[in-house]
Amino acid sequence: MELKIENTKAQMRKGVLELCVLAIIAKEEAYPTDIINKLKESKLIVVEGTLYPLLNRLKDADLLQYTWKESKSGPPRKYYQITTHGNEFLSGLRETWEELNHAVNQSQNNTKSNKK
Repeated sequence: MELKIENTKAQMRKGVLELCVLAIIAKEEAYPTDIINKLKESKLIVVEGTLYPLLNRLKDADLLQYTWKESKSGPPRKYYQITTHGNEFLSGLRETWEELNHAVNQSQNNTKSNKK
């Protein structure tokens, strides 16, 4: 069985998506299209079909809430805000990310030094 790099890359992106979405919304309330654009800027390409179920899951877990706001160009829009519980959860995710990042960097450094 041949592994495809694109599949692995997609799985890695999916793994950090909750962290990135919560971090974006923690900075300021956000409309889903704005979230998608910020993720695209960071090379984490996400489509609405991926984002909306994630936002609903985070809302159901009391990590996010939303308010409806009038729009100048159509129907009212849902703007998401992070909850207190969401901020605590984000803090835990950031800590885990730092630990993972450190572990990956350590394994990379160990591999490089063994090759010398």
